[in-house]
Amino acid sequence: MKKLLLTGFEPFLDNPINPTMAIVKALDQTELNGYQIIGGILPVDFSKTGEEMLKLIEAHDPDAVISLGLAAGRTQLTPERIAINCNDGPVDNTGHKPDGEKIIADGPDGYFSTLPIKDIVSACRENGLPAKISNTAGAYLCNHVMYQALHFFAQNNLDRPSGFIHLPASHELALEKSQASWASSDLKEGVITAITCLP
Repeated sequence: MKKLLLTGFEPFLDNPINPTMAIVKALDQTELNGYQIIGGILPVDFSKTGEEMLKLIEAHDPDAVISLGLAAGRTQLTPERIAINCNDGPVDNTGHKPDGEKIIADGPDGYFSTLPIKDIVSACRENGLPAKISNTAGAYLCNHVMYQALHFFAQNNLDRPSGFIHLPASHELALEKSQASWASSDLKEGVITAITCLP
């Protein structure tokens, strides 16, 4: 059976909950669309996150990678189109604030997602879940892990679907912070729908 590496993040900044954690834990070791799902929770730490992502890839040799992240304030599930070779944004959980440095010193400026992002959006919408392609993953750790995974596969000449999907806040998080939110069950269903689009 093929293997899917599914990653999420721990809580970060002023978000006491990260709904990607619960989704990854719920789907870990389940089987879906011909894939065994291997879950991993990544730290919000620029000095460790990319290394942890690569360790998971090297340990499990997945046939596909989907990374999940929280985009509090967004109202739709948003597969990202591109990752850029840049670390920037607010502080991470260790207090480090990046200042536009490259993720990989000699790496290309960007990588396009190799996930079937148009199919994911169409399938979600057909299932009544708002979704659209996002043209920016930002330059924070979500972009960082997307870039790291795509760079690894490119450098090793491996043609494997890999990319990133941002999720809106869950209702549980919206109880802590006033913002647009989805039911946790719908967030999970959106991720499952995305997985069913993998080849």
